[in-house]
Amino acid sequence: MASKRNSGAGTLFKLNGRGNWYAQWFDHRGKRCKASTRTTDKAAAQRILAKKTADAALMREGVVDPALHDLAKHADRPVSGHLEDYIRKLTTAGRSEKHIAGHRRAIEAAADAAGWTSAGDITADGLNQYASILRDQKRSAQTVKNHLTAVKAFTRWMLTHRKLAYDPLASVKLPNAKTDRRRIRRMLLAEEWTYLDRATRTGPEREGVSGTERALLYAVAIQTGLRANELRTLTVSRLHLHDDEPFILAKAKNTKNQRDARQYIRPAIAAELAGHVARKLPNAAVFQMPDEWKVADVLREDLAQARQQWLAEPAALMDPEERQRREESDFLMETNVEGESLDLHALRHTCGAWLAASGAHPNVVKSVMRHSSITLTMDTYGHLFPGEQAGATAAFDQLMPATVTHQQATGTAGQAPEEIGSSTGSNRGAFGREIVRADAKTSPPASAHASDEKPLKTAEKCEDVRRDAGGNGKATDRNRTGNLRFTKPLLCQLSYGGGRAGMGLSADRACLLMRSLPSGLVPL
Repeated sequence: MASKRNSGAGTLFKLNGRGNWYAQWFDHRGKRCKASTRTTDKAAAQRILAKKTADAALMREGVVDPALHDLAKHADRPVSGHLEDYIRKLTTAGRSEKHIAGHRRAIEAAADAAGWTSAGDITADGLNQYASILRDQKRSAQTVKNHLTAVKAFTRWMLTHRKLAYDPLASVKLPNAKTDRRRIRRMLLAEEWTYLDRATRTGPEREGVSGTERALLYAVAIQTGLRANELRTLTVSRLHLHDDEPFILAKAKNTKNQRDARQYIRPAIAAELAGHVARKLPNAAVFQMPDEWKVADVLREDLAQARQQWLAEPAALMDPEERQRREESDFLMETNVEGESLDLHALRHTCGAWLAASGAHPNVVKSVMRHSSITLTMDTYGHLFPGEQAGATAAFDQLMPATVTHQQATGTAGQAPEEIGSSTGSNRGAFGREIVRADAKTSPPASAHASDEKPLKTAEKCEDVRRDAGGNGKATDRNRTGNLRFTKPLLCQLSYGGGRAGMGLSADRACLLMRSLPSGLVPL
């Protein structure tokens, strides 16, 4: 049966007897295939069918690699078809709807801007062109990076699933988001929290949420570092408030890193939470949060009310200078003097900042904030860890004791200029240790025979040295040294510069050569 299928030439037919011709044939695996020829001309349809059956025969006989044929087929497939497969993959992986929608928008926008119709059209130049369009639209570096990351993830998926022979976007570099940050969040100061908590609890209802519930929401956000979506999806059954160490459990399906998060809270907050959810069902939401796009506005309104109460304190009303000072400060302002703004996610930033400022170990901060690496933790909160750099210098007290003397400008180790040369055969090292040669003899002070001293005559560089030059005139039959560098300094200049690069012999080898020459040929 298989041989009959493999030897078939295929057939042509029309659906309901009209429209385009359809081709039907068996591929190299013996699988029945059917496709439209997209033509009503039977002769053209027969040529298309012949091409398909010929390709199947070549792959069946091993003349053509089936894998390469599959790659060519995927390269001709429209980008939209591959995109739908990729979206199904993200959905199966449990990605959020927001994440999937963002990837779809970025890939479709890049394909439209670069003119990609099929997978084989995807190029690095096209993606770079799309990035340039985003920059021309004054989009931030972080936005450009997010779009490029989505598109690059799409082509990596195609490479992994053998839809592409290589990743055409592997060479595209992502921009540095730190160079163009449009929104920098600030931490809430501890003094600011006191005013914000009091103003929120006494404030009016906003977006259907009471002031007490909003203040409790802010407190939980600061103590746990949970994100807005994690707080929104938190249910009563995830509160463990009666344990010795109460904690809140955020399930993996609602967290950013897709992992369960156990965040501990203080007993006072646990007791207030217990009273807040006492009449709620286990699957009920803990907080009645405003709409996603309004929750930041609600926080800013509470912050503005807290600032008004701070400005209206008696200390400011009775003292005009104090009043002016407070009005000019950025205390309880949405945006501080450095341009850093406050929103609900800034309360998570406040959690990490307060932990770092309190002296918590960086690994503890990393665990609470659920960062992927300690590098991210130190880049964000490293400047807030108190006394780390200043305290580290205290270790030098043990490595550099106070008894160590500093070297003087003379280049000696603690000796005054008049002390240099006062002792024979001894010297002091860089750390004050006295170094004495084993054969050194102690001589009387220089002043004892200053009158008997005779000046030492030194030879010029090219002057010959007497053969009978001994140390004390008693050894007339030998030189003080046999080294030609000292007895015949000019000879050693034949080393062509003392062994400089490209000049030939070294000094030692040149001196040996001079010794082998006849005495009449040795220049003085």
